[in-house]
Amino acid sequence: VQLQASGGGLVQPGGSLRLSCAASGFILDTYAITWFRQAPGKEREGVACISSSTSDGTTLYADSVKGRFTISRDNAENAVYLQMNSLKPEDTGIYVCATDAHGSRWCDTPFTFGRGGTGTQVTVSS
Repeated sequence: VQLQASGGGLVQPGGSLRLSCAASGFILDTYAITWFRQAPGKEREGVACISSSTSDGTTLYADSVKGRFTISRDNAENAVYLQMNSLKPEDTGIYVCATDAHGSRWCDTPFTFGRGGTGTQVTVSS
């Protein structure tokens, strides 16, 4: 299981970015996928999860991003996306996509980190 995140960059406060999560060698929709972020000196934080469409396709969000971030799947592209709007400096960090600790089709609550991959840097600064 290998996942790769992309789409990060430098953006001003209030701006938007869309992150992509791609998989190599397996079908992403087999699993619930969670986006995590980690800022320097802080613990890793789960921000959004989407269950497999073969379960119920539920989306869950951390309170810190609710109403600003949207997680979605495109099964034709074998990808999961994180649309981030109204970005704030505190959204800065390395973002990684991962399966949950059990490799299940449903999102864990609280979010758990299973297998991830390479991350992408998001910097929100003026």
